[in-house]
Amino acid sequence: MNRKEYNGWTNYETWCVNLWMSNDQGSDEYYRETAQEIYDDSESDKTFTREERATLTLSDRLKDEFEEQQSELTGITGVFADLLGAALSEVNWHEIAEHYVEDVDKEEPSDTSAENDPQNPA
Repeated sequence: MNRKEYNGWTNYETWCVNLWMSNDQGSDEYYRETAQEIYDDSESDKTFTREERATLTLSDRLKDEFEEQQSELTGITGVFADLLGAALSEVNWHEIAEHYVEDVDKEEPSDTSAENDPQNPA
């Protein structure tokens, strides 16, 4: 099911995480740069397009980063740790990654080597 149930997002948890990721300029730039780097390093294969592969990779990276941040929180135990874990388990990381990958620069860099090749006068 891919219904948009909360402000255009799958659920409140996904909307909230995306909001905090994009709410701060530094944070937003970090995730946009990460998405661009992952897209640039991605290649299509027999199963996935380049964009799909980049989205899957970014989704995994985001989930891992947030799980690492969660585990670094000290002093949160018991019911509060369980509630935080439950909320993060509801986040649709793929949807957030898809949102960031949609905005990457998909233009292939132009090959300027022919311009600089003395054997190939323009």
